Amino acid sequence: MSDTIRFDLPQSDIPHQWYNIQADLPRPLPPVLHPGTHQPVGPDDLAPLFPMQLIMQEVSQDKYLDIPEEVREIYKLWRPTPLLRARRLEKALDTPAHIYYKYEGASPSGSHKLNTATAQAYYNKQEGIMGLTTETGAGQWGTALAQACSFFDMECIVYMVKISYQQKPYRRSMMQTFGASVTPSPSNTTNAGRAILERDPDSTGSLGIAISEAVEAAATSGGKYKYALGSVLNHVLMHQTVIGQECLKQMELAGEYPDVVVGPTGGGSNFAGIMLPFLERNLNAGKQVRFLAVEPAACPSLTRGKYVYDFGDTGGMTPLVKMYTLGHDFVPAPLHAGGLRYHGMASIICELWDQNLIEAQAVAQLETFEAALTFARAEGIVPAPEAAHGIAGAIHEANAAKEAGEKRVILFNLCGHGHFDMSAYDAYLAGELEDYEYPAAAIEAAMANIPVVG
Repeated sequence: MSDTIRFDLPQSDIPHQWYNIQADLPRPLPPVLHPGTHQPVGPDDLAPLFPMQLIMQEVSQDKYLDIPEEVREIYKLWRPTPLLRARRLEKALDTPAHIYYKYEGASPSGSHKLNTATAQAYYNKQEGIMGLTTETGAGQWGTALAQACSFFDMECIVYMVKISYQQKPYRRSMMQTFGASVTPSPSNTTNAGRAILERDPDSTGSLGIAISEAVEAAATSGGKYKYALGSVLNHVLMHQTVIGQECLKQMELAGEYPDVVVGPTGGGSNFAGIMLPFLERNLNAGKQVRFLAVEPAACPSLTRGKYVYDFGDTGGMTPLVKMYTLGHDFVPAPLHAGGLRYHGMASIICELWDQNLIEAQAVAQLETFEAALTFARAEGIVPAPEAAHGIAGAIHEANAAKEAGEKRVILFNLCGHGHFDMSAYDAYLAGELEDYEYPAAAIEAAMANIPVVG
């Protein structure tokens, strides 16, 4: 085994196709339902929000879909991203495990989100759309979409969860640098936002609320704008599989293969991006890799949610998706991992969890920041709070390997850097952060309002 710690690929190894897990699922995904009729939605139902090419990708059963060459050319700005062996972290943990991480913070936006933002902006531009509306939590997705829209000379309207808008002002500045307009959500600019503020004038917001505002802004634009979502949807997860496809080649360069693949999980896109190409080999080539989704204890949709049909937004404007959900009325505590504050989970991830093809665990906020500092001091990269959940999961696995006295190859997705999240680190270092576990009674109250689907 060499002492190499960084494994890079040439640009010729940027994938030419996205991998679509729907072709390999042992059980097909439950249908998406119209919010009014509760009947399966068709392309015409989704056309007010998405361009037809993305709608077709959403339902495609083809195993691989070609990446447009114009998208691949933009990918060359940062892809392939590096795979690194975390030898200094291994030493700090005194573990026999071999720990690898894929560093998506190497992208211009600082996270994995640009992989799908570029694709979504491209397809909307092809359809002649003027601009895109969206929501953002921590700001990583809003930043990525603002950049992607600037690449294609499109407008970008971002509704940013209010608590993140306040906690992360430089994310807002970065979006505005790329020409986006950024509004704290809930706001007075939409009916959905005004309704929330009427009930709770001091609302700190949620991704579900911000989605309602962004969807309304697109749907009422007279066709000038479409809506873009940074996670959850099938086509979004598919766009992220460039991560795992590169990892497969990079692990070959390392001369190892993972025993477990770990990823932080809010809506599911970055976990899916690194994990799905390895799952394909489990399903079709006899591999036996474990997959661990790590979510915040304050927003535990997989580990404590219920698998039912629910709205993807708080205002009840989106189609109904069967998912593990805490209820669309769920408003999380203002934890600093804003990108993981979502009441539900991607349909694909939910099906894999329901079919026992993946594992999941919830991690508290203080443990997450402890893991972030351990990683930063060993490896020299300050991770985003969202990414730190994956680090916490990887440390769990490394400690378990130490206790068992066994070598274990651990791969995790370092989905973004934390350069715009230093207020969160300030609060942690000052002892001002607290753990928060979402109460069972609050979950039951939020679940009381989910739609009844026969």
